[in-house]
Amino acid sequence: MTERAAEARILKLRETVAALRYKYHVENDPEVTDVIYSSLMDELRRLEKEFPQFRDANSPTMRVGGVAQAGFKKVHHAIPQWSFEDAFTEGDIQEFDERVRKLIFEKTGKHETPEYVVELKIDGIHIVLTYEKGVLVMAATRGDGVVGEDVTRNIITIASVPLKLTEPATITVEGEVWMPTRVFTALNEARTKSGEALFANPRNAAAGAVRQLDPKIAESRHLEAFLYDISLVGPGVSEPASQAAELMYLASLGFQVNREWKKCRSVEDIMKLWRAWQGRNNKDLAYWVDGLVIKLNDRKLQKALGYTGKAPRWGIAFKFPAEEATTIVEKIVWQVGRTKVITPVAHLRPVSVAGTVVSHATLHNMDEIERLQVRIGDTVVIEKAGDIIPKIKYVIIKLRTGAEKKINFPKMCPVCGAATVRPEGEVALYCTNKKCEGSQRESLAHFVKRGAFEIDGLGDKIIEQLMSEGLVSVPADLFELTFEDLIGLDRFAEISAKKLIVHITRAKKITLDKFIYALGIRHVGEESAARLARHYKTLAALTQATAEELQAVEGVGDKVAESIAEYFGDAAHLHQLERMQKHGVEIGHMPEITDGPLASTTFVFTGTLGAMSRPQAAEEVKKRGGTASDTLSSKITYLVVGDDPGSKAEKAKKLGVTILTEAEFLAILGLKTTV
Repeated sequence: MTERAAEARILKLRETVAALRYKYHVENDPEVTDVIYSSLMDELRRLEKEFPQFRDANSPTMRVGGVAQAGFKKVHHAIPQWSFEDAFTEGDIQEFDERVRKLIFEKTGKHETPEYVVELKIDGIHIVLTYEKGVLVMAATRGDGVVGEDVTRNIITIASVPLKLTEPATITVEGEVWMPTRVFTALNEARTKSGEALFANPRNAAAGAVRQLDPKIAESRHLEAFLYDISLVGPGVSEPASQAAELMYLASLGFQVNREWKKCRSVEDIMKLWRAWQGRNNKDLAYWVDGLVIKLNDRKLQKALGYTGKAPRWGIAFKFPAEEATTIVEKIVWQVGRTKVITPVAHLRPVSVAGTVVSHATLHNMDEIERLQVRIGDTVVIEKAGDIIPKIKYVIIKLRTGAEKKINFPKMCPVCGAATVRPEGEVALYCTNKKCEGSQRESLAHFVKRGAFEIDGLGDKIIEQLMSEGLVSVPADLFELTFEDLIGLDRFAEISAKKLIVHITRAKKITLDKFIYALGIRHVGEESAARLARHYKTLAALTQATAEELQAVEGVGDKVAESIAEYFGDAAHLHQLERMQKHGVEIGHMPEITDGPLASTTFVFTGTLGAMSRPQAAEEVKKRGGTASDTLSSKITYLVVGDDPGSKAEKAKKLGVTILTEAEFLAILGLKTTV
């Protein structure tokens, strides 16, 4: 990035972040989730670090929290309310540990192995409580770290906050106010019924309750609080010597302290704990957790290490990978699929989402581009849940500079140059060339993938090489390859050439369902292929079926039936099938599962499941004698609904299909809900 571009981006980010901060902290009306806000802040910090000439004392990165709301009395904190720096990777924690060791040596002259207390980072709102002689006299928000808001009237409605301590201590403590998951769920259900906007997460809901001028609203939200730090003590109160002792002392005073804390003496121990909690689903926990907080256990060493301008040197927040992030659309590349559909793919500035670096996101078609109003150069929010392909969720219009470029669909195929066509009534764009190299390459890749012929050693690069050498162009060509064809080609020595021929030979025995799926017939996925195999038993019977006969198969609609009939009505395709069988491809019967606890039941899945992917869920159903379908009809036994289910849930209600939550589905399988 050039210096000029960096300066423009920094200024735009500061302007946008300031506006979002005002909406969140002053008007209690957040426009984006905390994750997206943090993502923008992280980009701003990175750019200010990379281009220090543009640093500004008034930048949002120089502040800790929000500003005091006009409706509350301002509170000047006796002790500044610091915010921990964030870590996201094992490397970040390794660097933190090394930094702490170095600072301990500089302060004490000793090489010591630090002991840490690792606590859960509760997704709530920071609170500061002041007690005089054991009586609560003030509860304040963090605010900007120096000035907060007096929210005492709201905090005293929280049952877990003691109004009087077990001993007459004068003390200031810090903690987190949070909303129980069950309360959050019920609150959003009620807001759905009343047509109100939903809260994005329990933190927003808790913050909104704490900062209401009417204490009755806070009381109705059934909030809880965990306390975890002592920031100031009065006469007669001895400060605990360690973070662990501090937590135990807070509990003895009558505060609710989260018990899920552990001592760790190595990065490996911290990582084990982080991975264990990262794998838990917040919706199944009593409270939401968005990471761990790692603190040096020795409080004397904490004081010796001190603070930077914004954060403690002795602690760090180890965040879980976000499933959302912001990035920039750098260009659009059009790809040709196996069915000759031309799909736009957004090439993104690389960003970490859900633990992986994402640099591409599918846009599906021009309708999706128009719906999102996405342009090249836009700042976008991308989403990745579980093993779902990353997608663009929305565009942050406020960050537009005017230099963004509109996206136009290609009039010619990006691979072969043939004309493109968009059939009436369809959203997809197609290449008109039946022998388009792009679609041939994708067809070959699909043919050898898992669930189809599963031929090891035939990755994208090898397929591309074999095509460029003129050795293969359609799937049947693979079974005519010889050792002599391969030996001498780049990437093929004698051993690798022999190995690939062996893999191809072994793959020649295949069941009918996998064979049908491997053909790559438009609209025919694994489940449709399995249903066709069960119904027709042999390839010969399937190839002779008419579109009308095909519609009699459960789950096969008119479009799917027409696509299958059209495929087998093509003489070139039938010739390929003959060539495959001539060169030894043996198509066996699909194994039947006739018994099991789910026999005679059919499942459809919609939305994102937390415990497993939808294909894995379908496989679990099959193991128990049931079937899984892609198509919803009145003949379906159950619809399993995950997150963001779309329109199928409403359709199921109209059809009278039983709807299951993921937890209910797991119970039917005899599996425990993941927590």
